[in-house]
Amino acid sequence: MKRVTVVSTGGTIASGKASDHSVVADRKGAALIATLHDPLDGMAVEVDDFASVGSYALDLATVYQLVRCIAGHLERDDCDGVVVTHGTDTMEETAFIADLLIGSDKPVVFTGAQRHADMPDTDGPRNVADAIRVAAAPIARGLGSLLVFEGDIHAAATVSKTHTARVDTFRSAGYGKLGEIDNGVVYIQRRPERRVIADHGLVEGIELVKPGLGSSTAYLDFCASAGVPGVIIEAFGRGNAPRGYADAVARLVKAGAIVVIASRCPEGRTLPVYGADSGATTLQAAGAIFAGELSAIKSRLLLSALLAAKADRNAIAEAFARY
Repeated sequence: MKRVTVVSTGGTIASGKASDHSVVADRKGAALIATLHDPLDGMAVEVDDFASVGSYALDLATVYQLVRCIAGHLERDDCDGVVVTHGTDTMEETAFIADLLIGSDKPVVFTGAQRHADMPDTDGPRNVADAIRVAAAPIARGLGSLLVFEGDIHAAATVSKTHTARVDTFRSAGYGKLGEIDNGVVYIQRRPERRVIADHGLVEGIELVKPGLGSSTAYLDFCASAGVPGVIIEAFGRGNAPRGYADAVARLVKAGAIVVIASRCPEGRTLPVYGADSGATTLQAAGAIFAGELSAIKSRLLLSALLAAKADRNAIAEAFARY
């Protein structure tokens, strides 16, 4: 018999209507399991109620505690895999942190819902059942942290929430899903490369800046004066930025910050091609590191883990180059 632990953290999947007509997370994990429509033959499920909050209210310290909780379950001989029920707002971020820091080959599967538990057509029960099947499936071992939603299986490194409300919100732009669950059977079509790093925790205080047309460097200069450990710039296209950003990046680097350039485009990689102020080549000359195909929000998390591990600039550049 396969044994799966469901770690409940709250989110829409565990939420219902409150007296003020807002939606709040108020359901425990056992309540989620009780709503499953399909039998899970040959599987034993236990529940760990880690938290009951909307994922927008989570912080890095709490998510790191969650990752250690997941890792602890995976170390047990009587656990074949872990399912994490989680709010969709930041699910891709928590899943990516788990993917970076958990080295076990056992499946770690994140899922949730877009329609809260009191809605007659809530998508939670099916997503949970599918996630448990994936967590119990031998074929899912060695894939790293996964996200299961609406019958699709995605890799944590590439998946993003793409719609505020639709139940098929999660997509892996430029890559596609890893597989699917069809009529209760788990299928895997491709296997991603794993990129686990040593777990030394997470560094707080890394800022993310998304410039628009003609944005000023004021916030970058504030970050330099405040001594922040790192800044992720979600730049244009290949990794270009508004006028003045190259000089501001140089000031940040001189102040001791690691600056990483990601792209606001959902597909493609950053690459120093364009020159002049502040094309990507000038940002590179100023000391910036390029994120490859990794998104800005995930670049922030990777940098957080690397700085916690005391990685130097060269090691950080090499880690991002793998993306």
